[in-house]
Amino acid sequence: MYAITIPEPGGPEALVWDEVPDPVPAEGEVLVEVVASAVNRADLLQRQGLYNPPSGASPYPGLECSGRVAAVGPGVLGWSVGDEVCGLLAGGGYAQKVAVPAGQLLPVPAGLELRQAAALPEVACTVWSNVFMVAHLRPAETLLVHGGSSGIGTMAIQLAKAVGARVAVTAGTKEKLDFCAELGADILINYREQDFVEEIERATGGAGADVILDNMGAKYLDRNLSALAVNGRLAIIGMQGGIKAELNIAVLLNKRAAVTATSLRARPLGEKAAIVAAVREHVWPLIESGQVRPVVDRELPMSDAAEAHRVLEESSHIGKVLLVAP
Repeated sequence: MYAITIPEPGGPEALVWDEVPDPVPAEGEVLVEVVASAVNRADLLQRQGLYNPPSGASPYPGLECSGRVAAVGPGVLGWSVGDEVCGLLAGGGYAQKVAVPAGQLLPVPAGLELRQAAALPEVACTVWSNVFMVAHLRPAETLLVHGGSSGIGTMAIQLAKAVGARVAVTAGTKEKLDFCAELGADILINYREQDFVEEIERATGGAGADVILDNMGAKYLDRNLSALAVNGRLAIIGMQGGIKAELNIAVLLNKRAAVTATSLRARPLGEKAAIVAAVREHVWPLIESGQVRPVVDRELPMSDAAEAHRVLEESSHIGKVLLVAP
């Protein structure tokens, strides 16, 4: 088969479409013939040599895919050759085939094209696990999403609105904010021109955001604490703004607030399977009813993954960038 390899870490040009051995499904795994994958910022870090795959995972980038079951490994029940699926991966999505633990597979939601389903696993699992399973967003609460027009952001807006929450977003352009509003965002904040702490305080009558989904990390830590409501929950899922910052414990204590941080890739298989099962139970019906949808900015040939990485680095996209396998 062919896959995107990274012979040496570097810029987008480091991604090479090359012939590699076919994967073989091990005990509990399913071999998927990939139709499409999606680009995540973690892939950019892997390309730069800053985020290696977990031990035993595929060395190729790609944390999600959609496709058809090509073979079923020993001990697997519930999946058959020919099934249309999408899956959460520890790596290997930028390839024509990938072996996936059976517990990390999902059926393609009814009414959705197979290619589009590649845009779902990573964002659905990240948002549901952090915003709902960890931060316990409730109806009528306020969720602040940083990077509202990203793949994560567009999914977070829709899921929060589906459960009856109020949603605030930050984004850097009017076009992106307008799109967030179309998805249901109530409070629109241009982070280049406005202070999100002041805007959240104004919009909530001084109460603050009950849950904040943050992809920035260190750069926003202090201001996120200021923007939190009493009993607020800050869920950190990224470090685009750095990895080290001071935490004001007094603010945290006074607000009886919580700070959590999670990642998906290196979790044990059982934990990932539990998240995938929760997504299938709670998110898939919303997609099948049309209440929630994947947002795809563009599709590119998988062999042109370098261009897809440039698009993400420029942050000009809205939603997900897909890579379509030949």
